[in-house]
Amino acid sequence: MLNTMRDFTINTYRTLLESLQAAGYAFLTATDYYRSNKELLPERFVILRHDVDILPENSALTARLEHTLGVKATYYFRIVKESNSPVIIKQIAALEHEIGYHYEDLTTANGDIEKAYQSFCNNLAYFKQFYEVSTICMHGSPRSKYDSKDIWKAHDYHKLGIVAEPYLDSDFSRLFYLTDTGRCWDGFNVSVRDKIEHYQDLWTSQGLVYHTTFDILYAINSGTLPKQLMITTHPQRWTDNRLLWLKELCMQSLKNIVKHIIIISR
Repeated sequence: MLNTMRDFTINTYRTLLESLQAAGYAFLTATDYYRSNKELLPERFVILRHDVDILPENSALTARLEHTLGVKATYYFRIVKESNSPVIIKQIAALEHEIGYHYEDLTTANGDIEKAYQSFCNNLAYFKQFYEVSTICMHGSPRSKYDSKDIWKAHDYHKLGIVAEPYLDSDFSRLFYLTDTGRCWDGFNVSVRDKIEHYQDLWTSQGLVYHTTFDILYAINSGTLPKQLMITTHPQRWTDNRLLWLKELCMQSLKNIVKHIIIISR
């Protein structure tokens, strides 16, 4: 059956979630994980994270699907109009998912750290109208020369009531990271920032590289997928609409070429 399925459809995403559940993986929000006693966590678990870069209506679809399966996830929204939809934020929060801030303030502040920090505080207060935000996550902004995580070289987000930033507060010696950046699961090769330095090379040397969702499904079914995972998806990639599916495929293929050029030029 899997051979007849298209990747990056809602149906394939459902199959991924159901396969993880059948294999005994528990699902955690980011806050669930970072506030937990790590020694008391289940043997198998997934921290399920979504970066809502654009098309928030797609995130509403995945959030509803997850809710029907009893899965909780964390949705990180950007402040820009392509992502920021109060109606959808409220809908997703009402389904008992976590809402976080997908920040890119150093890019929008053109590298001015103090201006970026003030922007971050203002935007965090905005999102707290809808949800008591306790985790944040950097947006990669691949065309920008600025890494918004650099704000935290001068400031401490913990003082703002933030429990964690996944890129900065995760022990990746224990957590295996999977992301659909580049519309594939081995997109770290063309990713400017959505990758885990050092550990990416280690995982590759161990054969923990998956290109398609079907590769991940095979690893789940064969028992070779690591037991403790952080999975990041970008819901705009996942659709059953054939026209939108093809558009995303073409656009992401072009973006991957651009990102590759950016990487080799730095």
